[in-house]
Amino acid sequence: MTTPSLGAARRIVVKIGSALVVDAETASPREAWIASVAADVAALRARGVEVVLVSSGAIALARRALGLTRKKLRLEEKQAAAAVGQIRLAGAWQAALSRHGLNAAQLLLTLEDSEDRRRYLNARATLGTLLDLGCVPVINENDTVATAEIRFGDNDRLAARVAEMIHADALVLLSDIDGLYTADPRNDPAARHLPVVERVTDEIMAMGGEPPPGYSSGGMRTKLIAARIATGAGCAMAIALGQREHPLAALEEGARCSWFLPAPEGRSSRKQWIAGSLAPLGVLVVDAGAARALRAGSSLLPAGVRGVEGEFGRGDPLAVRDEAGTELARGLSAYDAEAARQIAGRRSEEIETILGWRGRDEIIHRDDLVVL
Repeated sequence: MTTPSLGAARRIVVKIGSALVVDAETASPREAWIASVAADVAALRARGVEVVLVSSGAIALARRALGLTRKKLRLEEKQAAAAVGQIRLAGAWQAALSRHGLNAAQLLLTLEDSEDRRRYLNARATLGTLLDLGCVPVINENDTVATAEIRFGDNDRLAARVAEMIHADALVLLSDIDGLYTADPRNDPAARHLPVVERVTDEIMAMGGEPPPGYSSGGMRTKLIAARIATGAGCAMAIALGQREHPLAALEEGARCSWFLPAPEGRSSRKQWIAGSLAPLGVLVVDAGAARALRAGSSLLPAGVRGVEGEFGRGDPLAVRDEAGTELARGLSAYDAEAARQIAGRRSEEIETILGWRGRDEIIHRDDLVVL
């Protein structure tokens, strides 16, 4: 087993959290630290490595200036703070990168930009062109327009979607911890550091703890969700300590971290997009026979569906779960929710009689299905 390294990557996405970018006491950019990252990026660019930064910090940079100092803000207050703070955040990165002769480019993305196929392809084309022109894209979630229900909520998953979008070789999540442990090392002195994770299994996901409520989650669990997206797209991922200056140089020199190995089989671009979907619009619950057939590479037939949840249209992304609630696959539905409910549990040859028109034999064709 060969451990990935930053030195071997030709295209890298680096995710940076608010606590690294913003001084908690002054609510201003941590200019010395940002300058050290810019120097690391310049060193990578000098070797021909393309770098994309996914940087949080916009809201944190504006809260004090706007008098929004209480802990919990209303959605519209967060959106206003993002509008003010995003200028400051982009300016901090532009200033730091320009000292090395690098052009910064700002992109603000929403969850819908990655879930809608056309917008996804447009964003990918823009990023590709910027990299071809030698720019360093600086990406953040567009919190000025994102709603509580339709948003990434954390930049770990946004960074993973960007890495998958541009076919990055490596995704680096700079964190307040030097990798994944078997348990929370702050609470369990026996917790072991895992330097390499071959596959993001259910056992590995359990090490991230229970999913926090709501969409703005963060924490280790969202990093493991990001690992699933990135590694499934053939991209290696590292969780590394970000608080030191020159964190990318330290990682390249062998600083302790956790590397997640890319899936050896890889996926087509379209299937990467399906698998990486963060907001499926519905759920199909399937029986044990259908679950076995999916794992064997078959399409999902109506006969194996035991339940249909949510409201969705034809072509919308769905989650496929077994009767115990375990997610088995993601796919694009060949039917809308009403039709899916009518044909669930029935044989394919009955579809025309039930609906009054002849649709596909499969409720999700295997070409539109990714088994997780």
